[in-house]
Amino acid sequence: MIKNKFIVIEGLEGAGKTYACICIKNILKKYNITNILSVRQPGSTPIAEEIRNLTKKKFKNDNLIKETELLLMYAARLQLVEKKIKPALENGMWVISDRHDLSSLAYQGGGLGIKKKIITQLHSLFFENLIPDLTVYLDVSPKIGLSRAYNRDPLDQIESRSLEFFRKTRKSYLKSIQLNKNTIKINANLNIKIVTHNITKKILNWLNKQMV
Repeated sequence: MIKNKFIVIEGLEGAGKTYACICIKNILKKYNITNILSVRQPGSTPIAEEIRNLTKKKFKNDNLIKETELLLMYAARLQLVEKKIKPALENGMWVISDRHDLSSLAYQGGGLGIKKKIITQLHSLFFENLIPDLTVYLDVSPKIGLSRAYNRDPLDQIESRSLEFFRKTRKSYLKSIQLNKNTIKINANLNIKIVTHNITKKILNWLNKQMV
């Protein structure tokens, strides 16, 4: 029996994170792992969902400054971690999270240009002892990802940002995952059947290693 794990899915808009979360949950079920909590960040608690709405809303005569956006993201994350993620892990549940701490390094750090030191200080204050057992990074080009997002729903204030913003965000992601040995990188530009096959293959390989 494999000990419960904290799995995080990361990537740009349109990378297929929601689908990947479902895919991984189904793979775990084939291993008779059914005690699974699926969450999204920001969100998944009433307060965190309200903060999520704030971060995505387009305001007519105002806009979030980058530091406000960062702090809102961490407020929502902390609410979710304390209310749901930590209790679930302590009770032996598996947790699959659509985004976590790495998103802030990529989006508010790489994309908006907030110094890494500030973000890592927030991480140290609140999440130093909560490290994902596995991060699945879905790597998609900004053009492809945004075209998918555009075809899905009206773009929110984050999705409406420039292509250059998302290029910087992706660059930050790629730099970060090179430093993290517990990361699986998936080419998310490909056809969904190929992406599913690759996710399944790599997750199964990872699970088998956990049984050794």
